[in-house]
Amino acid sequence: MIVFPNAKINIGLNVVANRSDGYHDLETVFYPVGICDVIELTPAGERTTFACHPPLDGCPDADNLVMRAVESIRRDFDIPHLAIDLVKRIPSGAGLGGGSADATFTLRCLNDLFSLGLDDEALEARAARLGADCPFFVRNRPVFATGTGNVFTPVQLSLHGWHIVVVKPDIFVSTREAFSQVVPRPAPRSLADDVRLPVEEWRHVIGNDFEPGVFAIHPKIGEIKEQLYAAGAAYASMSGSGSAVYGLFKKPACNVGGLFKGCYIWTSEL
Repeated sequence: MIVFPNAKINIGLNVVANRSDGYHDLETVFYPVGICDVIELTPAGERTTFACHPPLDGCPDADNLVMRAVESIRRDFDIPHLAIDLVKRIPSGAGLGGGSADATFTLRCLNDLFSLGLDDEALEARAARLGADCPFFVRNRPVFATGTGNVFTPVQLSLHGWHIVVVKPDIFVSTREAFSQVVPRPAPRSLADDVRLPVEEWRHVIGNDFEPGVFAIHPKIGEIKEQLYAAGAAYASMSGSGSAVYGLFKKPACNVGGLFKGCYIWTSEL
């Protein structure tokens, strides 16, 4: 079986409170986008194997979220051994949810492949144990997310017809580092309401609380956002805690490759 885990972007991100468990309460909108990894699962012999192409720096194959997803299923179900190959196309360390998507699509794939009978709620509960935003990829539709990013309310939001440009520089932003630069505070406005405004108005009302601190440490990321606006984006933002930045355009953005040399670039109509 072959599946194609897709990425997500954050539209707005408010860090609203500290939690007693050491995490933070957030408000954000998750929106799926079409950058996809590829996962292939085939029958194997005496043991389950996993390979990532290309290998992820600093992440042994045994620690990959895909393998953690397999083990979480194996603890409760007698599934056969598999050969699992992951082809990475979603850039890592970008705030695009690639690892979370890989894990959750693996859960979904195993559920379908072996008729485990897990419904969406059960899959979401399992995915939540793998990562805060993993449950999003079970239903994979736009949501307003609260809690640690794991409590979802569907939102009526379509960016159909808009064109997106995603730019990721060769910069790694530590999530711990990003949170260290933020002072949690209640959001001054309702993101759930603001996301219903025309996209052209988002620039003035929807922000990402991680941006000031991350931009101060990594000015290049802030420059990418300004370059996207200069190129005609109606709205631009860092996704999650970075380092990817995206811009939404009414028309296809031409010649952006020349603006962002040395960066990963992905463009598409949504």
